[in-house]
Amino acid sequence: MQENEKQFINELLSPKTQNQAFKKLIGLYKVQLYHHIRNIVLNHDDTDDVLQNTFIKVFSNLDSFNQESKLSTWLYRIATNEALNHLNSKARKNGLQTDEITESAATNLHSDLYFDGDEVQRKLQQAINTLPEKQKLVFNMKYFQDLKYEEIAQILNTSVGGLKASYHLAVKKIETFFNSD
Repeated sequence: MQENEKQFINELLSPKTQNQAFKKLIGLYKVQLYHHIRNIVLNHDDTDDVLQNTFIKVFSNLDSFNQESKLSTWLYRIATNEALNHLNSKARKNGLQTDEITESAATNLHSDLYFDGDEVQRKLQQAINTLPEKQKLVFNMKYFQDLKYEEIAQILNTSVGGLKASYHLAVKKIETFFNSD
């Protein structure tokens, strides 16, 4: 961990500097985490809700942050868990499976005012949506966030080798999806 990250963490943990440091934390990570969450839940309004819940959870659990991992890794882990919990909760409320919720969101991207992608990007989201959950997460973190395998392994609490295999399988499945037309 870099010295300036240690100092920043100390500011987050100190009652005197905590509020100011937390505002800085939000400024540093809200865009990255928004995109990460958006790639999981696909819906802008849901993403905003999950992002807000993520920062609430971060703030209320600052004292339990294990300083052996990077702050960004911890934030991504919380955001990932919050996004998955949101999808599971939404599915339960609607009497559906989680993949049915994400499939519907992927299909409806064309009507989402906040989605500014073209047809190829819509199709990519639909292809990603066909992946099993772990492959979907690994692909999104590697492809869209350009995270290193080591960091993804910490976020998802799994091995680097397993992640590389998941990413490779995900890419092959996405290629097959695109070539099936």
